[in-house]
Amino acid sequence: MSLRELFQLSPHGADTFVGEAHPYNWGGLYGGHIVAQALHAAHHTVQDGLQVHSLRAYFIRRGDNAEPIRYEVDRIRNGRSFSTRRVVARQATGAILNLEASFQVHEESAEQTTVMMPAGLPDPDTLTNESWSPYFERCSVPAHVWGSSHRDGAGRSGGWFRVIEDLGDDEIINRCALSYISDDLPTEAVINAVPSLQGAAEQNTLFSASLDHTVWFHRPVRASQWHFYEMSCQTYIGGRGVTFGYVFADDGTHIATTAQEVLVRRRTP
Repeated sequence: MSLRELFQLSPHGADTFVGEAHPYNWGGLYGGHIVAQALHAAHHTVQDGLQVHSLRAYFIRRGDNAEPIRYEVDRIRNGRSFSTRRVVARQATGAILNLEASFQVHEESAEQTTVMMPAGLPDPDTLTNESWSPYFERCSVPAHVWGSSHRDGAGRSGGWFRVIEDLGDDEIINRCALSYISDDLPTEAVINAVPSLQGAAEQNTLFSASLDHTVWFHRPVRASQWHFYEMSCQTYIGGRGVTFGYVFADDGTHIATTAQEVLVRRRTP
């Protein structure tokens, strides 16, 4: 199954869609998978000319990667400039994700960017692909190379990513792909920031789960081109790490901003 096919949904009644699962090595569903499909479900219910500019998702329970996912869309509001949607993803066990997304018609305005891509990054073509996924390449960049950038937080994790399949200029599919990839780094950033978690990771006694995930889209996405994704941990308490990060195109353009709270703790016996 290609990535584009993974994002495709089958109608299943009024404002209801069904998406396919995919086997992942850890047994459950990858959070970015559910977010991307839920976003696409929401997009199916908005009028032409609107594009998603933000999404917020709460992960409710572990998904089954052998069972299709049902997406139920609630049309919260249709306005002249903005439309809001809520999507609940369900499997046999009940709801596994709740997502809200906001869509906007194109609006001309002044532009200002205050965050810049780190300088001196190595070319991704000179790095090793370390991806766990058949859908995208992942070339990590060590924190000492870029971590001196003026950023808050600790445990910085970053790398070059691009999807292997050419998704063309279909903007919603490209934004789904960015959402899919953006769930990759937060857990790593939390582990890097907390020494006791690093020890648990080495002993293979670590448990992690995404709790919520937010993406703000700023500019058009071409996910088959290299983008630099970065993430850092802002705080860790109660087993929960709050992370914040940015996505840049290879020319330094600020494409998106992301945030996630992730549960990372030692496994109980």
